[in-house]
Amino acid sequence: MLAIVEAAGWPIWFLVLASIISGGLIIERMIFLRSSRIAPPALLDEVVKELKQRGVSDSMLTKLAAGSPLGSIFSAGLKNIKSQPEVMKESIEEAGRAVTRELDRFLTTLGTIASISPLLGLFGTVVGMIEIFGSQSAVGNSPSVLAHGISVALYNTAFGLIVAVPSMIFYRHFRNRVDILTVEMEQQAIKLVEVVHGQRQG
Repeated sequence: MLAIVEAAGWPIWFLVLASIISGGLIIERMIFLRSSRIAPPALLDEVVKELKQRGVSDSMLTKLAAGSPLGSIFSAGLKNIKSQPEVMKESIEEAGRAVTRELDRFLTTLGTIASISPLLGLFGTVVGMIEIFGSQSAVGNSPSVLAHGISVALYNTAFGLIVAVPSMIFYRHFRNRVDILTVEMEQQAIKLVEVVHGQRQG
C-alpha cells in the first residue's frame, strides 16, 4: 500500500485524508442510525403504560429525553400534556426538527467527499500529465520521469473513484435511513398524542 502511495505522488495524500474521514463517518453513522437506538419499538407502549399507572413526572421526562431521540420527542410532547392537542403537536414538531438535524449530522460532509473525490483524482491526473510533458526535452524523454508521471495520473484517477463510489453509496443509504426513521418517529408521536387525548386506545 505504501508503495502505491509513493508511486501516486503527493496528490494522493488529499485522497488518503478523504478516505480516512469518509471511513470514520460511515462507521459512526452505521452505529448511530440504528432503529433500536433511535426509535425503540416498545417505547410507545412503555410510555402509555407508565402514563396510566403513574402519570407524568419530572423523572419520567428526564429519563425519556436521555434515553433516545424518539424519547426526547415524547418528552417534549408530554411536557404539554395538559394543553390542547395542537400545542402538544407543535412541541413535538419542534423537538422532531432538532432530532432530524441530529440524524443528518455528518451526511453533508460524506456527500461532499463523494462529490469531490473524483475531482481530487482528476487533479492528481493533471499533475501527472504535467510531469509527463515536463519531462520532454530537446535531447529526448526521461523514461523514469515519464513512468512516474503516468503512475501519478493513473493511480490518482483510480483512487479517486475508489473513495467516491462507497462514499456515495453510503451517503444515499444513510439519507434513506434518516427518511425512514423520521417517518417512523412521526407516526409514533402522533399515536402518543391521540392516546393522551383519548382519540386512540392505548
